[in-house]
Amino acid sequence: MPEITPKSALEIVTVAALSDNYDFLVHDPVSGRTALVDAADPAPILDALSERGWTLDEIWLTHHHWDHIDGAAGVFEATGATLTGAKADQHRLPPLTRVIEPGQSFDFAGHEVQILGADGHTVGHIAYYIPDAKALFSADSLMALGCGRLFEGTPEQMWGTLSRFAALPGDTMVYSGHEYTASNARFARTVEPDNTALQNRAKAIEEARAKGEATVPSALSLELATNPFLRAGLTPVKQALGMAEASDVAVFTEIRARKDRF
Repeated sequence: MPEITPKSALEIVTVAALSDNYDFLVHDPVSGRTALVDAADPAPILDALSERGWTLDEIWLTHHHWDHIDGAAGVFEATGATLTGAKADQHRLPPLTRVIEPGQSFDFAGHEVQILGADGHTVGHIAYYIPDAKALFSADSLMALGCGRLFEGTPEQMWGTLSRFAALPGDTMVYSGHEYTASNARFARTVEPDNTALQNRAKAIEEARAKGEATVPSALSLELATNPFLRAGLTPVKQALGMAEASDVAVFTEIRARKDRF
């Protein structure tokens, strides 16, 4: 029997950029291959690579907003890394090496990377899910204690996206694109003021931010227990909003509208 080499655990590094963006380096220590999820600013990305002695092989883009792609050209020029992005967004992304669509997958250093549709914040937004690493790179769709503002998509699309993510294993870590968690927590408590798990999380977030610590990534199980956008289909949330008989999408729409005004 041929010897089977076990998969190595991926190392994921959070790279802070601009005022509140997060990009992520995904590194396989056996092959030495490294991928980058989104590229806000080349400088901190290249610094993080240099500090670790890593060579960048791939860039995975989630959507076309400037604060997620403006660094791609500089990183590409410095590294020659291949560029991956969504077919639906191709016309407004940097020139792509690999074009992908939701439902497809590709291999990264022996790890399957699944492409999940994440319409809502924009149309054509995608997320990258690596099952054996228990990692979801959701950018501006599902966020820590929140979800992205609906610039292009509909509430139905975003609720579909969030429902898709909610079905993933609870120990999945959610790597989202911004440090908005403290503000999101303040809003979430207006929706569910009696949610003990949310109260505890809000306190932990305050302590972390006071020490300058990131609140991303977060466990999906924690999001399911505290994130009002994921919880729009639950009876206690509907009752708290005076919408006990409303559809899940209608409740999500109301929560999103309240957040937009918050």
